[in-house]
Amino acid sequence: MTIVSAETPPILEISHLTKSFNQAGPVILEDFNLTLRPGEFVSLVGASGCGKSTLLNILAGLDTASTGTITGSQKASLMFQESALLPWLTAGQNIELAIKLADLEDTETEEKFLTKAERKAKAQELLEMVHLGQVYNLRPHELSGGMRQRVAIARALSQNRKILLMDEPFAALDAITRDHLHDQLIRVWQETGLAVLFVTHNVREAVRLGQRVILMSSRPGRIIREWEVPFRQPRRIDSPEVADLAHDITDQLRIEIRRHAR
Repeated sequence: MTIVSAETPPILEISHLTKSFNQAGPVILEDFNLTLRPGEFVSLVGASGCGKSTLLNILAGLDTASTGTITGSQKASLMFQESALLPWLTAGQNIELAIKLADLEDTETEEKFLTKAERKAKAQELLEMVHLGQVYNLRPHELSGGMRQRVAIARALSQNRKILLMDEPFAALDAITRDHLHDQLIRVWQETGLAVLFVTHNVREAVRLGQRVILMSSRPGRIIREWEVPFRQPRRIDSPEVADLAHDITDQLRIEIRRHAR
């Protein structure tokens, strides 16, 4: 388990962030403040429409904030609910493409680019990290949903970012596959030392995975409460301690949903 000290300088610090899509439109995020430290796993929960996905899009550079600041290491890889693999490429080629695009973004001179052979070797290594070394030449339609998400994790890791943003990546999977991927994700997180910001609607999943669980208000989204998760990994999603803490967080989420519905 990665131990994170409060004295460790943050890898990402969000201060007074606000987002609205136009002056007349609703405010999506308002005075949002969050600190993420190296190697930390933070779960983010909240009602539908509270701005969780909008926040990840801003952090990934796919959108911009209206006001506020984001400081620290702002380069992050983003993993979506769907694997979003290109169907005409094999699993390995999907990862190779991500490596090549990361090279184009990060490298100043062409001499520093990885060769095709180096990209292939790195893609194979990443597939082996997620225990899929045998699927390099298989296309997405030949893989199960859980396998596609593991390829998507490998693709996200290929970008050499220190922050991994995950937007409900396991929501569409059955419970057994999801539980298996929880184990895989925790193993990869521990091996790589990545900082992870994990968005989910599943409160038990948030407690099962995170070192902290953060609850967002209904729109406009802001942080209203935070819980430390004191249980060491590995955890089980159906363990009594995970269930008890998830119950407390769910009670607060229900209060927030009822307040917003008035």
